Amino acid sequence: MRLLKFIPDNTNIRFLRWQWPTTIVSTILMIASWVLVATVGLNFGVDFIGGQMIRVTFTQSAEAPIAQVRSEVEGLGYGEPIIQRFGNPNAISIRMKLPHGSDKNSGLADTMSRRISAKLKADHADARIDGVDSVSGKVSGELGWTAFKSLGLAAIAISIYIWFRFEWQFGVGALLSLVHDVSLTVGLFAVTQMEFDLNIVAAILTVIGYSLNDTIVVYDRIRENLKKFRKMPMDALLDLSVNETLARTIMTSATMLITLTALLVLGPKVIFGFAAAMILGIFVCTYSSIYMAAPLLIWLNVSPRSFVPTESAMDRQERLARERGKA
Repeated sequence: MRLLKFIPDNTNIRFLRWQWPTTIVSTILMIASWVLVATVGLNFGVDFIGGQMIRVTFTQSAEAPIAQVRSEVEGLGYGEPIIQRFGNPNAISIRMKLPHGSDKNSGLADTMSRRISAKLKADHADARIDGVDSVSGKVSGELGWTAFKSLGLAAIAISIYIWFRFEWQFGVGALLSLVHDVSLTVGLFAVTQMEFDLNIVAAILTVIGYSLNDTIVVYDRIRENLKKFRKMPMDALLDLSVNETLARTIMTSATMLITLTALLVLGPKVIFGFAAAMILGIFVCTYSSIYMAAPLLIWLNVSPRSFVPTESAMDRQERLARERGKA
């Protein structure tokens, strides 16, 4: 019985033929992602901005009365709440800034959450408090700085690793591919305004690891072919290398996407953002390993002759002496 193959062995797709259109699209999407982050901003969770988040479900209602809840909470004198749907139409999250002085007196935050919860239960018989999360401003600032520092250090460490394993051009190519992957993933949260918390940071770190793994597989095959085909044009060599690793790339991505889609559709709401970030991350990592990591080597002047050791005058004399001795 023959094995089923989704990618034939003799696949010969000319990926480099579309390098300029794909580069232009990728650049536009990267710029748009960071423009949205700068203008619209990310919907940071309590982990990053500090405060309290109260999750409420109205069990007997088709939709949560957001406008009414906002008016009721504002009437308590704690400021304007940020209210968003949380999964189902009848579930919401209420985010509040911590009361002034709560850093010194934690009881103020507890009092605020109890008053809000009591008010909602008094005005809505079907209101169910699903949970209350509280993070101080100091802790949230430390978490935010640590999270984004970890992302930057991970990307730099990966590039240095690839630099030493291959050549500096490969390290630069891997770093730019990582920037592309992270930018588009962060852009998803700027567009959708899904909550950006520590779970999403974990997803982005996982995406960075997956992107590294996929890029190294492609780069390793490129390095092998650079040694084997000294006279092959660079674009043809890159196409050959990508096609040779295409089956592995597609199958790995497909199996992960099946699992992540199941988590997105059937999993608990708390990991919805994580699964969404991972799904987009897998797509962009697969795309960038083909259309970003490989073409970047051409623009960095890599050729089949780039890494051939230069013969010194002494080496040339020794080689000629050996050849004369054999003659």
